[in-house]
Amino acid sequence: MDFWEKPLDKLDRAEWEALCDGCGKCCLHKAEDEDTGRIYPTNVACRLLDRHSGQCTNYKERRRFVPDCVRLTPAKVKTIGWLPRTCAYRLRGEGKPLPQWHYLVCGDREAVHRAQESVRGWTVAEADAGDWENHLVDREL
Repeated sequence: MDFWEKPLDKLDRAEWEALCDGCGKCCLHKAEDEDTGRIYPTNVACRLLDRHSGQCTNYKERRRFVPDCVRLTPAKVKTIGWLPRTCAYRLRGEGKPLPQWHYLVCGDREAVHRAQESVRGWTVAEADAGDWENHLVDREL
């Protein structure tokens, strides 16, 4: 059995970190409707997100610079409804397999980008965005 097929709570720290496919979609800002509580995705990238690679530019210290950055855990994966539909943590938490383009399956870190399942090419930098309401996306993340 490959490690990524194990239940999330059985992964060690290195395995947990390796599960991330580097899509960067979880690092896009979300807008919340104050009346309904509904969460809407935007194309506005966190200031620490490298929009080309899909990786955090300061992962180890990210919470120092972005205090509300969510630290995923096996328990949180079950309760966070805005995780992208293709998120490896979400998929494995639901008992589903990783997609064929996931680098652990195919061995290629660029496959997520070729499959157009990453932030590459369609996001804007936080500093350039202005009102996030103008950046809501209708694509399913």
